[in-house]
Amino acid sequence: MYIAHTIADLRQHMAQFKHPAFVPTMGNLHAGHLALIKQAKPLGDVTVSSIFVNRLQFAPHEDFDSYPRTFNEDCEKLEAAGCNVLFAPTEKDLYPEPQTFKISPPAEVADILEGHFRPGFFVGVSTVVMKLFTCMFSEAEGKRTALFGKKDYQQLMVIQRMVQQFALPIDIVGGETQRADDGLALSSRNGYLSKEERAEAVQLSKALRELAQNYRADANNLAALEAKAMQSLADRGWQPDYLTVRRRADLQPPHAGFSSGGQSSDPLVVLGAAKLGKTRLIDNLEF
Repeated sequence: MYIAHTIADLRQHMAQFKHPAFVPTMGNLHAGHLALIKQAKPLGDVTVSSIFVNRLQFAPHEDFDSYPRTFNEDCEKLEAAGCNVLFAPTEKDLYPEPQTFKISPPAEVADILEGHFRPGFFVGVSTVVMKLFTCMFSEAEGKRTALFGKKDYQQLMVIQRMVQQFALPIDIVGGETQRADDGLALSSRNGYLSKEERAEAVQLSKALRELAQNYRADANNLAALEAKAMQSLADRGWQPDYLTVRRRADLQPPHAGFSSGGQSSDPLVVLGAAKLGKTRLIDNLEF
């Protein structure tokens, strides 16, 4: 596996390939990241990943400094999964001067849900992804593909919209959420959980599944169902930010009602974010 640390080195190495498949990460890799690498393999003539902990998407009170850096272990995992090239810039390599030009996604998709509780998060995400795209794909002549996990559902939508509006010649592919045997969505932040918290953490996905089931049964009382789901986690010691049913297409509230066959007029997703102890977890389920 070739490791490039500078933009110039990356571009020089990538000039020999025509259609890269790219999986950006912040490192501290788990099976979900590696599933994206394997999904990328048949989609291009070279499989590329990046490791960069992006300061722009962390608020001052968040875990930028403590976010786990496990570079050597990550390299071993990437190589074993079939990654051909890794771009691992330092902050100075990617941001040699303050990144004052930024991408500001529209409020209707970026200031709700995660964007409401993490102001500026999607500005940081959109900006670093755009910059990684310009670094990674500048030498490509054929099809360009980038893969993102569906666990970060809203992030995937923001990136899809950005690529569409800027007419970037990049196919965005979503990868299914990978889960532990008990149903917990795999996340780099799961490592923050104590043994007791890890056992409790699966309750988030269970609450989301129950909310989806309850909505199917009583689609006209969504606000009450969401409040009940929030309270059920709070009663267990969680600090929930949101548990909500939204349309997959735009993450807006659904049109009420199901057909007699139990089908909504809109494909739906239930999303949640809640803090357990000091660890904030997110998850979602399409239904």
